[in-house]
Amino acid sequence: MKVAVLGGGICGLYLAQKLAKAGHKVEVFEQKTFIGKQCCSGLFSERLFDFLPESRELVENRINRCLIHFPKKTLSLAFRKKFYVIEHAKLDQMAARLAQKNTATITLGKKIDQTALENLMTRFDKVIGCDGALSVARKHLGLKESGYSLGIQVFSEKSNKSDLVETWPTENGFIWKIPRGESQEYGIMENPERARKIFDEFLEKNNLPATDLRSALIPTNFSLPSNERITLCGDASGLTKPWSGGGVVWGLKSADILLKNFPNFLQYKMEAERFFNLEISAASAAKKTLYWLGYNAPYVLPTNYSIDGDYLFKWTQQSQNI
Repeated sequence: MKVAVLGGGICGLYLAQKLAKAGHKVEVFEQKTFIGKQCCSGLFSERLFDFLPESRELVENRINRCLIHFPKKTLSLAFRKKFYVIEHAKLDQMAARLAQKNTATITLGKKIDQTALENLMTRFDKVIGCDGALSVARKHLGLKESGYSLGIQVFSEKSNKSDLVETWPTENGFIWKIPRGESQEYGIMENPERARKIFDEFLEKNNLPATDLRSALIPTNFSLPSNERITLCGDASGLTKPWSGGGVVWGLKSADILLKNFPNFLQYKMEAERFFNLEISAASAAKKTLYWLGYNAPYVLPTNYSIDGDYLFKWTQQSQNI
């Protein structure tokens, strides 16, 4: 089949690699003139290596646990699956090389608007929208617009090779500190109207330099269309973890479900929703409960936890192994 993939991010490039390897004629359309996401913390669990084993060579640091600093109590989370710091742009560039190695075509500097999308629908058998938080494909399909958080990050040249991430909850998100090996990063995920003000106050209070500031929208509200010609994957579908805003491992899992069911987009929709919807709902409720207790009744919370940083709930982990 002739397949158009909108967006040269990690999900689009992964799909392009796998579909081209399976013998389909795949073209990726990326509106930027280069490959590589510029704003992302690049903190991925070891599950990333199940999808892209080549990414092991890109590791900058390993993370074993996370501290959550509430005003009157700090919680320590040990990760059952280790996390690794990888520069997202390098991960995308590696995925692009793999896609091209498998004969996929990547067209850069090609902005796809509604008119261009309609034209692609006449030229390709299938269209997959991996075009990010402001997806043109999602709008074309008439799906409800995603909700958004705003992610902002800054960097310090100070070397930090610890295995510990620190976070400070905010009203609708959190501030983070990530050791990147040869540098360290601070960032925030919050309501777009309030994120910059809260972050600036945090940086000033802690006398931290705001250098190399970057920002990006983080979508929410997972949704897939009932359409056999065009579908969505990754950020375009609003698929991000409710507690962290991370979307790469979930996006790649969604991509694998799509590949398993290709070219049946309706079957992909059913299986992906069955896999993710319960996890999203339960994780959202768990985050709200944790935040309420952390601020209002911290004494009831144990200090130490062990968690799976990708799938918080047992039934999703079980379904993944089936």
